[in-house]
Amino acid sequence: MSEISKIDHPSARNANATWVIRIARSFEDMAQVIAIRSAVYLSEQRCPYEEEFDGNDFCAMHLIAFRNDEPAASLRLRFFADFAKAERLAVRAEHRNSTIAFRIVREGLKICRRKGYRRVYGHAQDRLVNFWSRFGGRPMRDRPKLVFSDFSYTEMLFEFDPSPDAISLESTGYEIIRPEGAWDEPGVLETSAGRKATSPNFSERR
Repeated sequence: MSEISKIDHPSARNANATWVIRIARSFEDMAQVIAIRSAVYLSEQRCPYEEEFDGNDFCAMHLIAFRNDEPAASLRLRFFADFAKAERLAVRAEHRNSTIAFRIVREGLKICRRKGYRRVYGHAQDRLVNFWSRFGGRPMRDRPKLVFSDFSYTEMLFEFDPSPDAISLESTGYEIIRPEGAWDEPGVLETSAGRKATSPNFSERR
C-alpha cells in the first residue's frame, strides 16, 4: 500500500490513533469510498442515489482517509484541460471533530498542483463557503447559485503558483508511468526494465 500521508492523531479514545490518506487503487477501495459517501450523502443528506453516484466515479481519482485502518473520509478529484475539480468531500459523522477534513482537502490540492494544475474549481454548499475559503478558495464573481440535490451551492476557485516539481513532458518517461500519487517512488515497470527487451511473440515478421 502506497501511503500519501501518515498522521499520528492523538484522541481521547485512543492516544495512539493513526490517520492514513491514500489514493483508491482497487475495487475494494472503491467499495470503501461508496460506503463513506452513502453514509454521509444518502443517509444523512437524503440525496437520491442516482444524483450522488452520477457516472463520474470511474473517470476520477479518489482519496480515502483511514483512522486505524477504518475508512473515515473521502474526496473525489476530476481533471480537465486547464483546471481540476475537487468534489464529493465526505467525512463520517464520528470523525467530524477531528482535522481529517482539512488534511484530506490539503492532500487533494497538493496532488492537483503536482499534476501541473494552477486552478482548482469546486462547488461549496453555501454553509461551507468559509471552510473552503481556508484553503485559498474564493467565490467566483457574477456566477449564479447552483441548486441540486436539495442544496444551494457557491462556485469556488482556487489559484496556485505552479508546483516546482509538477509532472510534465520534461519529467522522465518512468516518472510519467508511475502510479498516481507515487511519482517519487520507482514503479513496477522500472523493475521490469531490468529484463532484456525480447519482444515476446513478435520474433517472426510477416
